[in-house]
Amino acid sequence: MFTPFYNKSVRYLTVAFGSLFNNIYVQRTDSSGTEVERIRVPLGYGPKEKWIRRVKEYSDLGDTTQTQMTLPRMAFEMTDASYASGRKKNTLQKKVIAGSDNEKVSYSYVEVPYDFSFNLSILVKFMEDGLQIIEQILPYFTPEFTVTININDVNQKVDVPIVLNDMSIVEEYEGDFDARRLISFDMSFTAKSYVFGPVKTSGLIQTVTSTIYDLNKDLVFVGGRTGFNISGPTGAASMIVTGVTGPSGASSGIDNFTAYTTAIYEYGASGGIDYEGNTV
Repeated sequence: MFTPFYNKSVRYLTVAFGSLFNNIYVQRTDSSGTEVERIRVPLGYGPKEKWIRRVKEYSDLGDTTQTQMTLPRMAFEMTDASYASGRKKNTLQKKVIAGSDNEKVSYSYVEVPYDFSFNLSILVKFMEDGLQIIEQILPYFTPEFTVTININDVNQKVDVPIVLNDMSIVEEYEGDFDARRLISFDMSFTAKSYVFGPVKTSGLIQTVTSTIYDLNKDLVFVGGRTGFNISGPTGAASMIVTGVTGPSGASSGIDNFTAYTTAIYEYGASGGIDYEGNTV
């Protein structure tokens, strides 16, 4: 039942979420309002506590030089995943695309909805830096922002709404006079995404044969043709054999396809008639 496969759907979602915040800058100005420095805020993956510890601890780079992690900085992590039953579709639905060789099709069953929770932490030394950062984020979430992800050949351009749930501000004042002040902005998000099953292949359906059993009564054809009474025992059979649909002579795009053909037969006890009224 279970075969190895990996669509990287959760990985792509994590990368897409992080890419929303990898181009944020902080400006430093002088007393006249002239820009003197522009800093691109670094973004990393990991829990908030890890980055706070690195801020507070010294890193020995040599015999006499000690330094702490520079601020501002941002960090994000995925914290939870829960099944979203409200977005579930029929499990037996399929997504199908034509293969490159015109002989097979690729398909996968409908995706399974999951809500993924993310946290974004913004660590700054100055409150002004934090206000600049959140002002470059908040206007885009109303409260959701939709990203589009390409998962595989079958599931292309999957829209994933990312919802901003809330934001909190923490400013640490307590401690010794030589302790470093730390300001952090914490945002929680929910990504309404999906996980996808394996992609499979199958051959194209080029001819369909269907046998229909009906009682003794007139058939109504397309165009209103009627009056073909079937003689014979109750339950006389009608057979329909049809090829690829389309106008006569149209190109099907399928290799080794010969011609478009459709035939309808009705059989009673003493033979039958076809669509054109000829005895068969």
